[in-house]
Amino acid sequence: MVVEQVEAGKMKVFALSSNRPLAEKIARVAGVELGKATVNHFSDGEIQISIDESIRGDELFIIQSVSDPVNTNLMELLIMVDAARRASAAKINVVIPYYGYSRADRKARSREPITAKLVASLLQMDGVSRVIALDLHAAQLQGFFDIPVDHLQSDRLLASYFEGRSDLTADNTVVVAPDHAGVSRARRLAELLGTPIAIIDNRSETENAAHPDAVIGDVTGKNAILVDDIIDTAVRISVSAQALRNAGAAHVFASATHAVLSGDATKHIDASPLEKVVVSDSIRIPAEKQSDKFVVMSVDELFGRAITLIYNEQPVDQLFRSPLKMQQQ
Repeated sequence: MVVEQVEAGKMKVFALSSNRPLAEKIARVAGVELGKATVNHFSDGEIQISIDESIRGDELFIIQSVSDPVNTNLMELLIMVDAARRASAAKINVVIPYYGYSRADRKARSREPITAKLVASLLQMDGVSRVIALDLHAAQLQGFFDIPVDHLQSDRLLASYFEGRSDLTADNTVVVAPDHAGVSRARRLAELLGTPIAIIDNRSETENAAHPDAVIGDVTGKNAILVDDIIDTAVRISVSAQALRNAGAAHVFASATHAVLSGDATKHIDASPLEKVVVSDSIRIPAEKQSDKFVVMSVDELFGRAITLIYNEQPVDQLFRSPLKMQQQ
């Protein structure tokens, strides 16, 4: 009996509903076309997904942000993974530009769930081979998984905007953490730009009750860059910007990876002293939440290159080796 030689599994990239424009750009960088799949939502909220091409023996990369509507997008991802597993995909990698529920990463009070761990467990039980995520709220979330996790970081991408502005130099700029928990994130950006850091002494437990007590560090007459991973209601970032202006900062900017923008977030930003807010396109910003203050940097190349490296079994850390430094005056 003659047995035909089996072709090696191909790389295939699929997009679900959360952020198709980003998925299309990622696929273009990776050098492939998006795979064919159909997503239907029934009137009672149930989701039906069909994969409209053969994926037997292939390595899949499924792109889906767990963003608003969070639960619907999470279910889409779980259902798609189940469909891929039952269709005999060799490997199922999920690309999650925004990992919803990431802030529920510990028990801050009695009788609270750790929902970030629950999401990780669901993905693993569903048959995911690998997770590729961007700027997790806490890096230790990687430990919630017993499968490989590639934790990409957008620091260099976001820093490139400020590094490219001629009016910002290492001598007249300071990177600011909006609270004590954000110091390590501010330190990474400050090291890339070669600037000092400052800290907003904000001891409120929730973003909606942000009342800064003081600014630690010298911001007088300087360009202040607030840095965070998520802008949700934008209350904290707006109040922090006002605190910096009150402390003598000449100009205030902000940088954050994930623009969640719940409720009146855009209105808060427009009414604040913030001049520009630099975010990534990990979450698609709808037209009604757009603002002239937003500068959106695409993570398409970061994810596209990471997918290619992973498929070719090459190290991903080469994406993070290019240093940035602002010019000295």
